[in-house]
Amino acid sequence: MAERDIVAAILRLLKKTPFCFAWKTHGGMYGTAGIPDVIVCYRGRFVAFEVKTPSGKLTKLQENTMTRIQNAKGQAFKVTSAAEVAAILKQLEVDPDE
Repeated sequence: MAERDIVAAILRLLKKTPFCFAWKTHGGMYGTAGIPDVIVCYRGRFVAFEVKTPSGKLTKLQENTMTRIQNAKGQAFKVTSAAEVAAILKQLEVDPDE
């Protein structure tokens, strides 16, 4: 499955998910290099997904960007399927501060 097909499956899942607002970021000359593919606000939390095929690797810039998001108390994940995103969202439903 191509990365664009994985992204499309993830966006279909997120559109059906309650308490979720998500969009696909687009590269190009007006985009910011290294920003994850899908940005999400889920139950008041900032979550970013960098989508790769199962054999895909993160670039150094993508790794650094994800670290910066995590250092800012956001969530950032490399994912390879909509099922993986669903599992992550399920974990995020539980507020660790409660």
